[in-house]
Amino acid sequence: MARKSDRQAATEIDYGHDASVLVIGLGRFGASLAATLDGLGRDVLAVERDPELIRAWSGRMPLVEADASNPDALEQLGARDFPIAVVGVGTSLEASVLITGNLVDIGTPLIWAKAISAEHGRILQRIGAHHVVYPEHDAGARVAHLVSGRMLDFIELEDEFTIVKMRPPKETHGFTVGEADIKRKYGVTVIGVKEPGKPFEYATADTRIDAGDALILSGDTVLLEKFAARP
Repeated sequence: MARKSDRQAATEIDYGHDASVLVIGLGRFGASLAATLDGLGRDVLAVERDPELIRAWSGRMPLVEADASNPDALEQLGARDFPIAVVGVGTSLEASVLITGNLVDIGTPLIWAKAISAEHGRILQRIGAHHVVYPEHDAGARVAHLVSGRMLDFIELEDEFTIVKMRPPKETHGFTVGEADIKRKYGVTVIGVKEPGKPFEYATADTRIDAGDALILSGDTVLLEKFAARP
């Protein structure tokens, strides 16, 4: 049986909800991520070298002004104490690579890094990033699905498996989930039916679908697109 590499094993460690997170870069992505983590009560430290961004976010989250592309700066701010690090720097390929490499060198157990292109992402993975994210690409793809039909929300997970929120096609209005027989006809699963002003509830065969409702469905992306395109 093949033995897992240290990097593969690191990605499977469960650090729990109390693990400290180091967020490097306070652009739109990094700032939003750091602020959200701080709001959730996570132990987070944001690192930024731009004095203007430091002033903009001062007092709103724990942060420090430093150049994380300098390994000495990382040591001084205690980067080794953080089991999770997120590299939010994306516009400067050189800085992104240097920072990620520095985190690899000090042995950061779990590194997430932002990439702005497939080539950028491959470089980050090769030097040791455990997870690479493409926020601009993902946001663009998501919005494309939303503007092309009756979808209200679109979350693509993996292997073409997607969860969507959408307005119900006319053919389902006034019928229960069982009567509409959506799973058999279209190959997608109704998770819930959200009535306006009411909390979400999981759907059963007896759940009624009305025109003003929102359907929560899961399934293959292509099949969901076809179902959402129905009048």
